[in-house]
Amino acid sequence: MDYFKKIFSGIYNLLLGLKTTLKYLPGRSVTIQYPKQRWTMPERSRGIVVLLSNPETGELNCTACLLCQKACPVAAITITQAKNPETKKRYPKKFEINTLICCFCGLCEEACNFDAIKMTGKYEFATFDKQSLILGKERLQELGRDVKYEPKRKRPAVKSAADKSTSQEDKQ
Repeated sequence: MDYFKKIFSGIYNLLLGLKTTLKYLPGRSVTIQYPKQRWTMPERSRGIVVLLSNPETGELNCTACLLCQKACPVAAITITQAKNPETKKRYPKKFEINTLICCFCGLCEEACNFDAIKMTGKYEFATFDKQSLILGKERLQELGRDVKYEPKRKRPAVKSAADKSTSQEDKQ
């Protein structure tokens, strides 16, 4: 008799589990068919890093100031400076980002004063070769060609300490 109770108990528990499954079956699917459908990334998502160029001149915005290299917490950015003898301007002779160790924190983008480096929503960089994940200047510039160029970033206004103290006195 105990044997049959265990069988019916097992069937009952199976039906309870199937009830939960059947409850969610007619709902909207959350999966996408990946190669045909692409996931749309949010506007401020942090994907691969690219170098931006001025669309009018095609000239790279980077001045090799090394701020992004210094801001990188994992030292994923390597820059070698050079000086153009004609214009006397600095430019990056070598610019590499090692995406194997990059933590995609966005500090390099925040440190750049020249809008030369930007985090994008691009995420399809799977490969069998580790060396192809060390991106050079040409590859980074090529990836940045279809990224929207915004010469002036919208940054929040900074209030000085004097402004804060006067606004607190006005409230009292």
